[in-house]
Amino acid sequence: MHLRDIMARALGAGPRAVDLLIALLVQAAMTMPFVIPRAPELPDATWTAYGLTTLTVLPLTARRRAPVLVLVAVLAAGGLYRFTIDGPGQPLPYTGLVAFYTVAELSPAPKRIGIAVLTALAVLVSVGLDSDALRELLFSLFVFAAAYAFGRLAATRKAYLHAVEDRARQLELTHRIEAEQAAARERARIAREMHDILSHAVSLMIVQAEAGPVAVRTAPERAEAAFDAISETGRDAMAQLRRMLGVLRENEGSPDAPREPQPALAELPGLVERVRGSGPAVSYEVTGSPGAPGLAVEATVYRIVQEALTNVVRHADATTVRVRLDHGPEALTLTVTDDGRGPGGGSGLGLVGIRERAAAHGGTARTGPGPGGRGFRVRVTIPRARPKTEQRTEVGS
Repeated sequence: MHLRDIMARALGAGPRAVDLLIALLVQAAMTMPFVIPRAPELPDATWTAYGLTTLTVLPLTARRRAPVLVLVAVLAAGGLYRFTIDGPGQPLPYTGLVAFYTVAELSPAPKRIGIAVLTALAVLVSVGLDSDALRELLFSLFVFAAAYAFGRLAATRKAYLHAVEDRARQLELTHRIEAEQAAARERARIAREMHDILSHAVSLMIVQAEAGPVAVRTAPERAEAAFDAISETGRDAMAQLRRMLGVLRENEGSPDAPREPQPALAELPGLVERVRGSGPAVSYEVTGSPGAPGLAVEATVYRIVQEALTNVVRHADATTVRVRLDHGPEALTLTVTDDGRGPGGGSGLGLVGIRERAAAHGGTARTGPGPGGRGFRVRVTIPRARPKTEQRTEVGS
């Protein structure tokens, strides 16, 4: 961790307080030659010399706000000390190094490069006027180059941290948006499930209930069958709702419990039989080579058939309905055709739900008049998922 950051954390202070602390530390380092006993032949440590030394430190308190001006002020005060007062020297140009470090960290490239060249010239002139020793010149250039390098490292580190923080904020925003979209998709899915289950069950129960009183007077045995169908339909709807509402509950004690309804293709004959008992003659036909399209596709096909038959019962006034499921080599095709008058004046949510369910698996749903313009037909095509080996072979070719 950078020394400045350590001090900032230790003091819980802001940048100005840290700059003040750095100035005090530099002042303490520059005070050492004035308090250590000196040889008699060396210049005296006077208060005037010490005051001018302090004058070179004061600009450091504003180093962040005007780094170039602070460096110029520090070098000017150092030159004044060197050429006007014969006071104790310093083992290192502390104030110049700190100011030069700040310029390298905070100034733009053209400005800091220009300042670096001028500083190198100032070092050459200062050493030349002082001792003209190559060793001292190389040492001075080295320490100022090190200060510049540390300043650039600090700037790079700061830019990297800012980039990491920005990326973290972007990732957080992306995750939040994805979570909201997932929640919206889940709400839409639950709404479709609720619509399909309740609409289907209630429609069958209404049809059976309306036919019951008539059957009581004319054929009591049919009335009993109608009431049995109402009861069975209600129980089935309650079971499906309980399974679906498991999605909304946290069931930590039973992690293996089913958390969403997954009706399968094997349940379609039972669905057709229940609808057949409510009035229209419903036929169910399976062609092709039945495979295993997957639980998600099976549940989708079941719900589409359920919604299509519900529309027939509620709106079509049909006498015959044909449900045909074709297991083709490339796609699974479902066709529901009736001889009624079409979907009527409903809200259309059921047909929208059918299209959404098909699109979720990359399929299509087409609705419209049946053959010869009579009745209504729902045709859904869901492509089969190809094995990964086939996909890799196709990509490689």
